[in-house]
Amino acid sequence: MRGVDSTRDSTCASFFECTMTEPIAIVLAAGKGTRMKSDLPKVLARVCGRALIEHVLDALGAAGVRRTIAVVGYRADDVRAAVSHVVGVEFALQTEQRGTGHAVMMCRDAIKDFRGPVIVVTGDSPMLQVDSLRQLLDEFNESGSACMMGTLIHQNPAGLGRIVRDKSGEFSGIVEEKEASSEQRLIHEVNMSTYVFDCQRLIECLDRLTNNNRQSEYYITDVPGIMLSRGWDVRARAVLKPCEALSVNTVEDLGLVEQELKRRQVGGCAS
Repeated sequence: MRGVDSTRDSTCASFFECTMTEPIAIVLAAGKGTRMKSDLPKVLARVCGRALIEHVLDALGAAGVRRTIAVVGYRADDVRAAVSHVVGVEFALQTEQRGTGHAVMMCRDAIKDFRGPVIVVTGDSPMLQVDSLRQLLDEFNESGSACMMGTLIHQNPAGLGRIVRDKSGEFSGIVEEKEASSEQRLIHEVNMSTYVFDCQRLIECLDRLTNNNRQSEYYITDVPGIMLSRGWDVRARAVLKPCEALSVNTVEDLGLVEQELKRRQVGGCAS
């Protein structure tokens, strides 16, 4: 585990103490993005004149997050430099990319004493919406659940993890498409890697993650199932908007996201 460096608000005697009652966020930003046809870290690809991760940080800040930990890895110094101007951003280093769960493990020391909600999102999702985050946080706080997942009803769910529910309609698991049955592939509710976790329960479940899969990686998608197995309340709410399906994996995706951002922003956006 590496240490965490930070850019913090000097008006607080202790930045951590100032945010004890507020949510904190973890942004997964360590990957290269091999399909982007560029040596640049994927989260630094630009839409509307700004890096993808900047759009994500904007949404988190507007939703009330004052402390964010960006997990960096590939060309970490470049990612740090790109967002170091954002107040409240810290960095955890993932020297080996061993999965999304492993990335969150790199934040363990930084969040070990926090008691409150932890938002986990990816840094390549510039269409993340403030209203969606606020709705998830509100229900998380009201319900006292261990995990609140933001899901999406997708007309074309191909390639995405499906949300499986029990007979009463409650969340019972995430099934990746390659492991889904023919019946499960007909499900249109999908996982979009948008989570709110109870911090202390998240930490406990990180210790239970395994890498017994074909990629030998640790996945954050396994955490809700671990929580369910412990009898904790896990909920999935289809509050994400259609535009939030526009994450970036290819150069072509950048163009689609830019078009949508321009459509949504009055007067367009910088080129």
